[in-house]
Amino acid sequence: MTFFFSDTVPVTTGTVSVAFTDASIDLGDLAASAVREAALDEVAAATGATPYVMHQVHGTTVHVVESPVDGPAGSVPDADALVTSEAGVALLARAADCVPVLLVAETGHVGAVHAGREGVRRGVVPAAVERLRELGATGVRAWVGPHICGRCYEVPDEMRAEVVAVVPATDATTSWGTPALDLGAGVLAQLADAGVRAVEVGGCTREDDTLHSHRRDGTAAGRLAGVVWRTP
Repeated sequence: MTFFFSDTVPVTTGTVSVAFTDASIDLGDLAASAVREAALDEVAAATGATPYVMHQVHGTTVHVVESPVDGPAGSVPDADALVTSEAGVALLARAADCVPVLLVAETGHVGAVHAGREGVRRGVVPAAVERLRELGATGVRAWVGPHICGRCYEVPDEMRAEVVAVVPATDATTSWGTPALDLGAGVLAQLADAGVRAVEVGGCTREDDTLHSHRRDGTAAGRLAGVVWRTP
């Protein structure tokens, strides 16, 4: 498989890789089981690590992955952020317009975060950074993956006001002049407030048909993923 974007980062305990998938595979919960399993197999083959996913609920729960076989077989935690200090585990944050965020610490700790509208408003990205630091992580950096841009993410004016009241950087207007939210700008502002340097990968999911987008494709949309893993 090929990635939409990938990079490697040396850390004190080996090398961490970050990557974002494209529309060539579908990692969504609504995908046929054979399609989803084949996509996870491709991720495992490309990373040499055990893929770990979460049941994303637009909250702020951060789940700590203790090992590649954390929990009973087949269990998926209700969470919107995964963090670990373990090597050989590929953490996945899946999205189809929401913001996938990958976190890498110089100490080798890593995290994957799913930040949708509610997640940005409630602060799931700062919660994940804080949890990593509680685990001993230092020198945290972030990669902000492809997501729907502020020019395309139209919302009712009341919804925009609700989110902007908490995260002012999300304030936006569509290219056609209606209320919108810029979730990526909100995430970047939250990372800056947390003292985390960020790389913005780019790519608007609604505008780029090589990426999955719920706004463009509705219920037929698949899910891309941000993937992060450490190699000793």
